[in-house]
Amino acid sequence: MAATPHRAAPAPRDLAELPYAHRLDVFAQELERDGDHESVHFDGGDFVGLDGGGTVFLECAFSAVAFEGGRYRRARFNDVWAHQTRWVGVDLAETQWTDCEAGAGLLAGVELHGSRLRRVVFHQCKFDSVNLRGAELRDVTFADCLLRDVDFSGARLAGVAFPGATLERVRFDNVTVDRADLSGAAALGIASGFDALRGATISGLQLVELAPALAVTLGLEVKD
Repeated sequence: MAATPHRAAPAPRDLAELPYAHRLDVFAQELERDGDHESVHFDGGDFVGLDGGGTVFLECAFSAVAFEGGRYRRARFNDVWAHQTRWVGVDLAETQWTDCEAGAGLLAGVELHGSRLRRVVFHQCKFDSVNLRGAELRDVTFADCLLRDVDFSGARLAGVAFPGATLERVRFDNVTVDRADLSGAAALGIASGFDALRGATISGLQLVELAPALAVTLGLEVKD
């Protein structure tokens, strides 16, 4: 039987290609808790140590924006586009992301545990020490991304793909898998959770590369 080809990532869009681009107004307010922002363009700027919990972002765009520290728990991002956006040491726990796209961004030391991501695409983004424990990811694509020390423990992965992505020391302990596709990943550096990846798709070459770690997980003794 022929192998199933891995899912291709949709092409990244420019700001002008967004269907709501003509309605965007430049952000000129203050980010605060339980805010409501619709059709807003966050163009540059640094947001340091703010409390934006419960805030709603609908049909918004972020260009070269930096978020450092701060809490945005239970914020909602609906139909949001982001490019070269940095999230460093930010609390994004229990947030909701629907129909979002992010390109050339950075997430470092970010808390995303308990979050829900649906129909989200990351292009050439770097994830460093990101906590996605207990999150729900449905139809999420990590295209050409670097995921280093990312923790998916206890997460639900449904229709998640990693085309061209590099995984380093990624944890998948106790994940629930439904159509997760790892076959297109450039490197599979999995720290733990091999036994929970039952049902995921990998390539034949990846199987060979993972064989020693799989043998350890199964308690097999390999002799030459």
